[in-house]
Amino acid sequence: MKDYSAQNKKAWEYDAYGFWVRTAGTPSERAQKDKEDPAGMLRRYADYFDGYEGVRIANICGSCGKKAVPLALLGAQVTVFDISEDNKRYAMETAEAAGVDIGYEVCDILEIDMAKYCGCFDVVFMEGGVLHYFHDIDEFMKIMYALLKPGGKMICSDFHPFTKIMDSLKLEQPTMGYFSTEVFEGEMAHARFYGEDIRRQMPRCMYRKYTISEILNSILRTGFCLKRFDEHPAWENKDLPGEFTAVAQK
Repeated sequence: MKDYSAQNKKAWEYDAYGFWVRTAGTPSERAQKDKEDPAGMLRRYADYFDGYEGVRIANICGSCGKKAVPLALLGAQVTVFDISEDNKRYAMETAEAAGVDIGYEVCDILEIDMAKYCGCFDVVFMEGGVLHYFHDIDEFMKIMYALLKPGGKMICSDFHPFTKIMDSLKLEQPTMGYFSTEVFEGEMAHARFYGEDIRRQMPRCMYRKYTISEILNSILRTGFCLKRFDEHPAWENKDLPGEFTAVAQK
């Protein structure tokens, strides 16, 4: 495992299970919400799926299963790949409470067992801040490409590169020049929800943020056919870009 991945793992296993219970409810409470409206729990991402029944989905950095469980409720066969054992515990307990099965592999995404998973999936799907955890975007995209069956689709939704120069999502991360290639140490995503005493002692992550052109060119270099690129407004200020979604086909 790369040194920065080991550091990120420590951050994402710091009170992660407790955090999800406090913010999303117990696994049984979360499962009930998922069962009531699984398509609604997918939010905008539902627009990017052609169907669910029997579709094999690799949920990359799928965290606590907040999208994997709704996808499974809709009939998909979902495998989560994530670096955190605490995230797995919450996700698997939620899936059990919801009455669905999901697969969950705790691993560095760059070290996924390709003897087992190469060419297995109809869709690779990720959402939220994912790309900035990987310091070589081409290496990451090659893994995504390899996971897919021929004709399979990648749905890559992430924080908009505009957030490099302005904290439009209020994540309390440092800003920098748009074209900066700096790798920097910063707080993990949920640190801002803790008191200052705890926040100061929480493990930190190593980030590398990309420009739009770096992301799109990496997708194309890898061999994907780019089908769609959408930009989405920031959560609290609809006049600023906050997220994007790229859809590409193998």
